[in-house]
Amino acid sequence: MDRPKIPVDLILAKLAAEAEEAQHRLEKARDILTGPLDTDIGTTPYELVYQEDRVRLKYYRPASPRLKTPLLLTHGLFNRETLLDLQPDRSVVQSLLREGFEVYLVDWGEPTRRDQFLTLDDHINGYLDNIVNFIRRRHRTPKVNLMGVCIGGTFAVIYAALYPEKIRNLITTVAPTHFDTPKGLLHIWLKEIDVDRLVNSFGNLPGNLLNAAFLLLNPARLLLDKYLGFLENMDSKDFVENFIRIEKWIFDSPDVPGETLRQLVKDLYQQNLLVQNKMELGGRSVNLAKVTMPLLNIYGQYDHLVPPEACEVLSRRVGSKDTEDICLDSGHIGIYVSSRFQRELVPKIATWLSDREG
Repeated sequence: MDRPKIPVDLILAKLAAEAEEAQHRLEKARDILTGPLDTDIGTTPYELVYQEDRVRLKYYRPASPRLKTPLLLTHGLFNRETLLDLQPDRSVVQSLLREGFEVYLVDWGEPTRRDQFLTLDDHINGYLDNIVNFIRRRHRTPKVNLMGVCIGGTFAVIYAALYPEKIRNLITTVAPTHFDTPKGLLHIWLKEIDVDRLVNSFGNLPGNLLNAAFLLLNPARLLLDKYLGFLENMDSKDFVENFIRIEKWIFDSPDVPGETLRQLVKDLYQQNLLVQNKMELGGRSVNLAKVTMPLLNIYGQYDHLVPPEACEVLSRRVGSKDTEDICLDSGHIGIYVSSRFQRELVPKIATWLSDREG
């Protein structure tokens, strides 16, 4: 018995319809890409209230203040703080303002050649402590709430261990504190890297070099998948605008002060001193048992830069009896730019802080 044959005219009709649809999408994409696009980042209005050398402090005023204790956000040195205010509908800063927080955001600025000799001591016991003291004086309050992002979260933990009397509540988001783990490729690389040779050669480590290294940590997703996704969605103006905003943030990485990088790699990634209470800063021991304030520790299940194993140890090492871990089914950046996590994460932070305001 002969098999039924597929009519050629049906195949040709389907091909013609697909070609017509593809042409329509390409024409729409052309109009979007050649037309005006809103791709600005960090657009939430702020007041520049403090500056020391290259470091600046941004202040965001809520329409209706809800909590007496101000909230200080500190980002890491490897990327811009604008991640927290990337786009209007997915801005951590704007979401916090809607919850009634008075928000301060550290901008570490662009290091120059004279900054290459600055250490972790300069950033934490110097700039960060000066900023905290400025906010305390400005609000006439003995303590502030501190929220750290990525390596900025590591800074926040170290600061809270050194100055527990100045921090009311501590929040860490995708912040590595346990660095002896084989789960993340970044941890494996930095454990073996010759950081002395790197810093001695460059001084400040160029941001472009760091970007290239970060992209190579997951090239299939970061160099292939996302651009294929762009091709599939380039006929959507919202998608294109959000895509460009993220790309602008990714490829605008500042240089990193050389001596700070040297100390980060050696003390943390290679010797894992922090969770062992063996780290010293400015001649003082960094003891996690002195982190006695409430701790909210947030991290992502699918984070390729800071895996859960690098974060979840913290709550068991601090001296606080009020700790909470939240592991989200997200990656490193998705926690801050996903609309879903904006809806879930910021209200959780707001409730958690409100419950501890007294």
